[in-house]
Amino acid sequence: MTIDFDARIAVNAHPTLVPFNAAGVLSAADVHVAQRLAALSRSDVEPDVLLATALAVRAVRLGSVCVEIDRLSEVALDEDEFGVDPDSLPWPAPADVVAALEVSPLVTGSTSGPLRPLHLAKTPEGPLLYLRRYFLQEQRIRELLDERSHSHPEINADRLLNGLRRHFPEAGTDRQRIAAALASAGWTTVIAGGPGTGKTHTVARVLALMFDEYGPSLRVALAAPTGRAAAQLEESVRSQAGELGMPSDLTATTLHRLLGWKPGSRSRFAHDADNRLPHELVVVDETSMVSLTMMARLLDALRPQTRLVLVGDPDQLASVDAGAVLADLVHRPVTEQINPMLKTLIESDLLDDHDDPDALDEQERARLAGGVIRLTKVRRFGEQIKQLAAAVRDGDADSVIGLLAAGHSQFELVDPSDLASVRDDIVTTAERMRRAGADGDAQTALAGLHTHRLLCAHRQGTSGVEHWSRQAMEWIGTTAGADDWYPGQPLLVTANDYDAGIFNGDTGVVVSSGGRLMVAFRRGSAVKLLHPSQLVAAVPVYAMTIHRSQGSQYESVSVVIPPDRSALLTRELLYTAITRASGHVRLIGTEESIRAGVERKVLRASGLRTSVD
Repeated sequence: MTIDFDARIAVNAHPTLVPFNAAGVLSAADVHVAQRLAALSRSDVEPDVLLATALAVRAVRLGSVCVEIDRLSEVALDEDEFGVDPDSLPWPAPADVVAALEVSPLVTGSTSGPLRPLHLAKTPEGPLLYLRRYFLQEQRIRELLDERSHSHPEINADRLLNGLRRHFPEAGTDRQRIAAALASAGWTTVIAGGPGTGKTHTVARVLALMFDEYGPSLRVALAAPTGRAAAQLEESVRSQAGELGMPSDLTATTLHRLLGWKPGSRSRFAHDADNRLPHELVVVDETSMVSLTMMARLLDALRPQTRLVLVGDPDQLASVDAGAVLADLVHRPVTEQINPMLKTLIESDLLDDHDDPDALDEQERARLAGGVIRLTKVRRFGEQIKQLAAAVRDGDADSVIGLLAAGHSQFELVDPSDLASVRDDIVTTAERMRRAGADGDAQTALAGLHTHRLLCAHRQGTSGVEHWSRQAMEWIGTTAGADDWYPGQPLLVTANDYDAGIFNGDTGVVVSSGGRLMVAFRRGSAVKLLHPSQLVAAVPVYAMTIHRSQGSQYESVSVVIPPDRSALLTRELLYTAITRASGHVRLIGTEESIRAGVERKVLRASGLRTSVD
C-alpha cells in the first residue's frame, strides 16, 4: 500500500498550528521547534503563544530578527504552492497575543526551569517578539555602537586637510571626500551608496589617509562576507595603491576567516570579547550581506579604539541569514553630538558648498553625527537606468511604469511571449565566447561573460534558473552536461577554494590553451588559468539568480520577472537586478508583476533602528 506523505506538513501538530501549516505560512520545522520549546518549558503554553513562537521561528528562517506582533497576519506566500489566502486564516488579535506573552513561561520563565527562549520588547512602533538569542545579539550591537560613539580618535587636523586636498582634488561638494573625513574622525563609519557611486574608490583613499597619519606599520584588515567579495575588494585597493602612495600588498579575507576558527566550537570564533583583533582599522565591504549574528561577533572582537568602516548598498538584497544590519544602521536614530573637529571640517569650503546640487541637506548633516553618509553621484551607468533604479528604490510604481512605457533606449519591458531579443543577446554572446575560447583568446572570452547576463528570481519553476538555463542551451544549440567541456563554455564556481584562489560566485570561461582546455578567470587586468580538474565545484552558467549576481556588473541584463504573487518579487530584488546593468536593462514580464514588485518592500522586522525596552 502506498501512503501519501508531504514533508511540508507537520505530524502531530497542535490544532492551533494546523491551519497555518496547511496554508504554507508555517513550515513543518517551524511547528516542531515551537512545540519543542513549549515542551521544554514544562508548563502549559497558551495557543496564541504557541502560534507566536512558531511565527518567531519562521521570521528568522525568512530573514527577520523578530516578529512585529501588530502585523502578524502580513505574510506573503506563493499562491501556486498552497492556494490559500493568508487573510482567511484564524489570526488572533494582536492585543490578545501580547497579553498571553506577558505572562507566558516562555517569556518570563517558570518554577519548573529557567528556560526563557522568547523576549517581548516594547517599541514606539509596537511590540516585537524575538527568539531571545537574537534580542541579545541586537542589544549587544546597540550597546557596543553606543560605547564607540562616546569618544573620537585623536588626529592631526592639518595633516588630514592636506590629505583630503591631495586625494580629492575636485572643487565643490564631494561626498566621497566627506566620507573619508568622517571615517578618519570617528571610530565607526557607515559609507552607503548604490553601484557606481565610488564606494571602493573612497575606501582606498580612507586607507591612504590613515597610512599618512600613522605610517606603514598601521594594522589594517580588509574583509567581506564572501570570498568573492573579499577578492574584489583586494583587487580594487591594490590597483589604486601605487597612485595613493600606500602599501601594495594589502590583502582581504572573509569575515569568518578574519575572526578565526576556534577548535572544538561550531558557533564561536577565535577572536571575541576576550581575544580582540589586533587591527587598528577594519573595513568591511558588501555589508548589506552581513547577518545580525556576524555583526555582533565582529563588534565583540574589536578593540574600542579600532576604526570600523562599513561599506555597502542598503537598498539591495540583504543577508540570506537573519537581519538587515546595514539598512538598520543607516536609518538608526542619531543621539550623538557631531565630533567638533569633523564639524569644523564639514563647515569648511573644502568639504561643503551649499550651492552645489549634491550638497548635504539638514537631515544628512544630522546623520553625520551617527557616522553615516550616503554617496549619491552615480558614475557607472547611464542617466536613464539611474532614474529607473531610483524610482524602484523609492517605491514609485507609477513612475516606474511611466518610464518603461516611454521607450527609453537603456531599458525595456518585453512580454514573456516575445523572446526574440533575449534569444539574440544570448546566442550572440555565446558565439563570441565560443570563437574567442577556440582561438585561445581568454581576454575576449572573459569580456563576453560581462556582455549580457540572464537573471532570475527563482531557482526552479517557469521563472527559475533551471528552466531558463535549459532554454538558453536550446537556443545556443548545446547539449553539454556539467562535465562536458567545450571552448567558450561559461562556468560558475559554487565553492571556495583558497588554495587555488577561486571563490564561490566566481565566473570563468573554458578556453583552448596549448592544445588542451583550461578555465580562464579574470584577476584584475590579468588572467588566471586552471585545468577543469582543479576546480572543486563548478557548473555551466547560462542563467543566474539575482541574489548571486550581487557585486557583479554587466553591459546588459535580461531579468525574468516572476508572477506578481511570488513572495520573492520585491522592490529590493528589482533594484538589485536593474543596477547590475551599465548599459541596458530588459525586464521580461508584465506591468502587473512590475507594479507588484515595486510596491512590495522586504519586511525584515528588527528593533535595531528604534528604541527598545
